[in-house]
Amino acid sequence: MTTQKLISEIKRKQSFLCIGLDVDLNKIPKHLLDEEDPIFAFNKAIIDATHHLTVAYKPNTAFYEAYGIKGWKALEKTITYINTNYPEVFTIADAKRGDIGNTSTMYAKAFFEDLGFDAVTVAPYMGKDSVEPFLKFSEKHTILLALTSNEGAYDFQTKIIDGKEVYKTVLETSKSYQNSEQLMYVVGATKAEYLTEIRAIIPHSFLLVPGVGAQGGSLNDVCKYGMTEQVGLLVNSSRGIIYAANDETFASKAATKASNLQAQMQSILKDASILN
Repeated sequence: MTTQKLISEIKRKQSFLCIGLDVDLNKIPKHLLDEEDPIFAFNKAIIDATHHLTVAYKPNTAFYEAYGIKGWKALEKTITYINTNYPEVFTIADAKRGDIGNTSTMYAKAFFEDLGFDAVTVAPYMGKDSVEPFLKFSEKHTILLALTSNEGAYDFQTKIIDGKEVYKTVLETSKSYQNSEQLMYVVGATKAEYLTEIRAIIPHSFLLVPGVGAQGGSLNDVCKYGMTEQVGLLVNSSRGIIYAANDETFASKAATKASNLQAQMQSILKDASILN
């Protein structure tokens, strides 16, 4: 999917919501455990109930890999279902890959060619030759981890080396990568106070922003400091939406939570004069 197509969908749906499909069999409604594929059954219900409210889905691959081949099959069925039934939705493999060139090429093939995702999250620690293989795929996006929402982010990302925080070096250096226009960046919602300086470095790039909801991030602060004229944000909520209920009403309750967020986003977009 092109960036312009994503922007068009944001304006059409009046939403920049991304829903994280992080499926834990210990948390899904018990009646789904009788299904042949409980993970896919859960995802399908959530997707059918929320697709009109969100512009992106983001399965965290660890929640599928943990269940072995069955989990991987459920991931494959999930992405195929989205691409077949709701092809306008942007799909993100939250895989946090990052390795030497040949390995990165194979990771890129796995997520872009085999599974058909639009984007994949990548760790930049190993540098240029671990990122550029992902950027060779046209109309696909590589989402670099820049400033994450976890407590351990302060271990390295905000450390000052040669007068500059490490995350700023990541942002500035990545702009020199081949096909860097296909880059997006992860910036945690709990780090909203950093967004002004981040936008000074990457004024137009899309940011994937986790941490709104269960992790305590503020949607208003993220938009105040991080929104661009073309929106430039995908704000993710996972647990706060998909685990809104633990019974037969789980999908409708998830839709209610997603609708509440979408309504807030619609208001923000209107106030910013982004919607026509």
